[in-house]
Order: sequence, then structure tokens, then C-alpha cells
Amino acid sequence: MIRLRRVYDAPEPGADGVRVLVDRLWPRGLAKEAAGVDEWPKAVTPSNELRKWFHGGGSAGEFRLGAPPSGSWGRYEAELAGPEAVAELARLRSLASAGPLTLLTAVKDPAASHAAVLAELLSA
Repeated sequence: MIRLRRVYDAPEPGADGVRVLVDRLWPRGLAKEAAGVDEWPKAVTPSNELRKWFHGGGSAGEFRLGAPPSGSWGRYEAELAGPEAVAELARLRSLASAGPLTLLTAVKDPAASHAAVLAELLSA
């Protein structure tokens, strides 16, 4: 089972399983001890360039699905196709098959973020 949660929410020890931070930057104002993060695999987080592009006005559709009408991979999925990310995705899939895996992000709506894209790829 793969869960999406905000890193600012208190850990749920019985339900969270392995807690994985999937943001490139550490969340502001959050002590590492309070976060309860077990892993922080930067190979599967959006690159600094991609983050800057998105926050500078990049579209959510192109972030995820590619520029229309190409139907090609989106920018984030293209990053996740790199060798280091592929290896990390395989490792995370293994963790998810062994028990609960919680993807943590600082965004206000995890279901509408890169964490949701990542959870979908891990579930496939």
C-alpha cells in the first residue's frame, strides 16, 4: 500500500510504514526528528531545474503528460526514466511490496502533486 501525506502531519506509526520524503528541499521549519522521515531518495525528486520551470509558470499538464499534442512523457516522468531514478523506483517498489510506504511532501495538496505521479508509477 502506498500512501500520500504531508510531511507536516504527525507520523502515524501503525499506518505509515516506511516514510519517504519525495521533495528535493527539506521542508521549512520542520525539525528532522519531528518529521519522522526514514528515507530521502533525491533521485526520484523533481530536479531543481524542473522545480524552477514549474514554479516559473510551467504547466501541470506538461510537467506530467508532456507538451500537447505529443502525448509523450512529461518532464517529470522523463527525469524518472534516468538510470539512477529507475534503480531507486525499483527499490521503493520493493519496500512497498513488503509493507506500507508513505510518500511525504510539503505541498498543500499531495494528491495534485509530483508525489501522486510518483505513487502512480510505483503502483504500476
